[in-house]
Amino acid sequence: MTIHPPKNINIVPFVSVDNMMKLVLNVGVETFLQELATYIEEDFKRWELFDKTPRIASHSAEGVIELMPTSDGEVYGFKYVNGHPKNTRAGLQTVTGFGMLSRVDNGYPVLFSEMTILTALRTAATSALAAKYLAPRNAECMAIIGNGAQSEFQAMAFKALLNITKLRLYDIDTTATDKCIQNLSGNGFDTVRCTSAEAAVEGAQIITTVTADKQYATILTDNMVGSGIHINAVGGDCPGKTELHKDILLRSDIFVEYPPQTRIEGEIQQLPADYPATELWKVISGTVEGRRNSAQTTLFDSVGFATEDFSALRYVRSKLAGTAFFERLDMLADPDDPRDLFGMLLRATKTA
Repeated sequence: MTIHPPKNINIVPFVSVDNMMKLVLNVGVETFLQELATYIEEDFKRWELFDKTPRIASHSAEGVIELMPTSDGEVYGFKYVNGHPKNTRAGLQTVTGFGMLSRVDNGYPVLFSEMTILTALRTAATSALAAKYLAPRNAECMAIIGNGAQSEFQAMAFKALLNITKLRLYDIDTTATDKCIQNLSGNGFDTVRCTSAEAAVEGAQIITTVTADKQYATILTDNMVGSGIHINAVGGDCPGKTELHKDILLRSDIFVEYPPQTRIEGEIQQLPADYPATELWKVISGTVEGRRNSAQTTLFDSVGFATEDFSALRYVRSKLAGTAFFERLDMLADPDDPRDLFGMLLRATKTA
């Protein structure tokens, strides 16, 4: 990824929440998700170039605050993100985030962006990308269990990448399902409101679980999942938080982003440390087969990884040229003499 220095190197493009929303709507939600998935796919194919480390997490009883860094040798990227399931009770978002891209050769930032909306988009795009390789062929129907903030993004991504238009929705909070149905109206979906998780999975070839509570939970029991299903497990994404019964894992082919992170945070935290799980990048690069037959039960144990945020920031930066969907932040000191930072300060004081 070649980055050309701007004329004013101390000026950093900043994409606010308002401008991110305008950018997404200007591109079109489905097109944005399709193009974003392409960038994520490209970076999975060059997986071995990236610095990789499990996210740096600070856990509390209320939630988690994390930093997610990576670099491809030319560009460094990171995301700050939190996860606080109880926030919604106070009218706050469960997840918020922001991120940055910088040049490796001189360390100067080249993009600063909100990542609350962008994380929701990249999570959904990654889910649908994995399903492109793992879901049953000609799948038409998806169950979404958990109809909170991520549910519509998941639905739109699966429509954009796999043409999934039949949805079976369930949430313990019926108002969440009402919200999801209303937000998706007019987008070509055939939605069915279900009264239980068991009812939601009936007839679905893909099951997406995207619940928020930070606890060991059993959203899906073994008897609810037939053979040939693809499970997109999104909600189990930190230590002590799962959604699937262990028996489902034991009879599924499991695919993960980065095993050292997923074994701590994903559904496979329930399994022995040496239990086999296939890295998704190997499937995308063609070195390992994903779905082999119609009877295979596949599980994408999704926890989110730094390269996906890197891809999302890289994509957003590519869309900014010639638009008004960013601001220019004066973030970096730029003295006439790099050794005279104090002199720059004094001159500012005298002219204030």
